[in-house]
Amino acid sequence: MLGLCRAFFVRVQENLIKIYFVVMFDLKVINSVLDELEQERGIPREKMIDAIEQSLATAYKKEFGKRGQIVNCKFDLATGTTIFQQVKIVVDENMLKPETEEETDSSAETTETEDDRVRFDEEKHILLQTARMIKKDVTPGEELVFPLEPRDDFGRIAAQTAKQVIVQKIREAEKESALAEFGQKAGDIVMGHVQRFERGNLYVDLGRVTAIMPYEEQMPGERFKPGERIRALLLAVEETSRGIFLKLSRSSSEFLSSLFTIETPELQSGVVEVKAVAREAGARSKIAVHSHDDHIDPVGSLVGQRGVRVLTVMSELGGEKIDIIEWSADPATFIEGSLSPAQVLSVKILSEPNEETGERGHAVAEVLPDQQSLAIGRGGQNVRLAAKLTGWKIDIVSAKTGDTLAETNATGEVDIEADESTEIGSDTDVLENEDATTTKPELPDEDGVMGDRNVNPDTEEFDEIDTPEEAEANLVETESPKKQ
Repeated sequence: MLGLCRAFFVRVQENLIKIYFVVMFDLKVINSVLDELEQERGIPREKMIDAIEQSLATAYKKEFGKRGQIVNCKFDLATGTTIFQQVKIVVDENMLKPETEEETDSSAETTETEDDRVRFDEEKHILLQTARMIKKDVTPGEELVFPLEPRDDFGRIAAQTAKQVIVQKIREAEKESALAEFGQKAGDIVMGHVQRFERGNLYVDLGRVTAIMPYEEQMPGERFKPGERIRALLLAVEETSRGIFLKLSRSSSEFLSSLFTIETPELQSGVVEVKAVAREAGARSKIAVHSHDDHIDPVGSLVGQRGVRVLTVMSELGGEKIDIIEWSADPATFIEGSLSPAQVLSVKILSEPNEETGERGHAVAEVLPDQQSLAIGRGGQNVRLAAKLTGWKIDIVSAKTGDTLAETNATGEVDIEADESTEIGSDTDVLENEDATTTKPELPDEDGVMGDRNVNPDTEEFDEIDTPEEAEANLVETESPKKQ
């Protein structure tokens, strides 16, 4: 036998720590449990041994100690022996309150020095004169250690108290370990498994901790099954009284830009930078990018060869449409590109933004009749996202009639003022069939197909001709009816 003193047995079952006191220490089981906690939960062995010592000291004081005593324990994991000790603090007369001092309400003149003084407790304190008989060079405030009689007859209450202490210490160690691991990952994408869906919140198992994705941070229409793998942005890491609170998000703009960062080496190296993101999760997003190298196309970097990069991001987002726009320092150019895939004739700046008052700038975009529905979008979605992306209030004006078709306010909300004759939203099928757009989209021809620029059916005028082949083809088409 290793001794007559009580010991305990730790067992992990159904994610709960249960503590048992047995007749002797089972060192083999204790070592295996310590290894398991260190590997699976990231709790260092030293902290677990410290928790064992504190639990044994608490049990000893509960069963055999006196009021005011300071008891500690030294546990030898190699031999299984325990040594209990009593700690006393060395004090002198200046550190003590006089025993005859009467505490009355009239004693208002109390200094900070008097507040720091303590009442002498023989179980907790030892006078300096007495302490120097034991240790000559002892100083006030120092601690002296005295051995206590070893005991082995712990009762049920003491064992239960020790169990509560060690469970609390394990939870504190888990909290510190989780903070060390996830505290530096805030703002990064993490991978986990869906645990359950409860009261609108999605619980995700990240291995050692469980994270929560609130309802407002979920993408509309997404459904996950228990055990399914999920990627999300670690939005916040907070320490609460109940443990670590990890907040996830899949609807935030940062999640979209982080997905592109994973797929785009140019973003990782810093050559290409994401300047702004406007997103309506599950429907459509706009992202403005800028290249610090004139030889690198920022839009092409995010699109990838044959669109592989942007298609990967869209697949992760459940087919959400993404417009990739090149950022420009010129507000008019940036606003024109933000209204993509619509083609804008001109942009007029009515007022500049005021940084002191926080007011947005105001601009008017002029579009042709066949571009009105694309510029406004279904329910004003396109111009609304453009306003959020640029930070400007944008009005859509018809180039033919001069009427205002849509207006955005300071919050980015859209007020559509076009009448039914403009057929706003008639081109949404063309808009939604695009996987990704750039700042220079192709216009639909008279059959509604995206192709070369030909005759405009409304004005019966030629659009811009970029190549000699287009000019020759247009010339043949116009002359053929005359020959017939």
